Amino acid sequence: MQSSLFTLPISEQLSPFCSLRRQGELTLLIIEHTEFRAAFSLQGGQLIAWQPNNQPAVIWLSDQTEFTQGKAIRGGIPICWPWFGPAGKPSHGFARTSEWQLINCEESAQQVKVTMRLTATPETHKIWPHDFELTLVALLSAESSRITLRITGNIETTAALHSYFHVGDSETARVSGLGEYYIDKVKGNTLASQQGEQTYQGEVDRIFTHPAAESLLKDPQLKRALKIEHEGLSDVVTWNPGATLCHSMADMSDDGYKTMVCVETARISQPFVTTTTTPAELTVTITPLPW
Repeated sequence: MQSSLFTLPISEQLSPFCSLRRQGELTLLIIEHTEFRAAFSLQGGQLIAWQPNNQPAVIWLSDQTEFTQGKAIRGGIPICWPWFGPAGKPSHGFARTSEWQLINCEESAQQVKVTMRLTATPETHKIWPHDFELTLVALLSAESSRITLRITGNIETTAALHSYFHVGDSETARVSGLGEYYIDKVKGNTLASQQGEQTYQGEVDRIFTHPAAESLLKDPQLKRALKIEHEGLSDVVTWNPGATLCHSMADMSDDGYKTMVCVETARISQPFVTTTTTPAELTVTITPLPW
């Protein structure tokens, strides 16, 4: 799926490295830098591909996802806001299915900086009667990908950067830096604890409430590690649907769970409280490391 994004016809060439293209009903921003390639969906303000040259893809995207207006894309880094999970409808909020405005795409020999914005509309007021401004700033290079969500408004919200990572085999992947205690959503939101690294054996859906500021995703199959740095977080969420749930999901192939894991930068247990003059930020920085 990701490779095919870069062969789509160009609708508008914005700069030497950046162009707008269409996939299904959605507009995509495609970046073909000399040192990496990446893609965003303007619906959701969502990074859906990032791959430094001569490396496997870092971001996972389902080959069964539909590029349909109003329907969430399965994969990438969805922005869950103004709530996480089933705290409201739609689940994970409306930011990931709303059309964002592309403000700028600045490029240099080393990196590309993408800025997008989402503000309140009559449609969002029907779902959530508050004014707000969200700004997404992404700094992409061959070395790292840094995604920042800035939240402004007289509001209280929860949020997550719901990062899907491409792995060689989810059952051999392991993650450190999560902390000991978590809420196990698979087992009815029971409190649990673990020692050492987490693995993805079967369905995993956990909210770690005392994580470190840095997670390390080790991938023996691809012989690499991903350093995942979190800023502005209170929690880290880990997720993989496992075989049974995956088979029931129309937007994932039956074996899709084998090549992805989620390690999500989140603000759930301690909601953001912002004003028009005191915004909040949630940031994830992803850096591939040699094995």
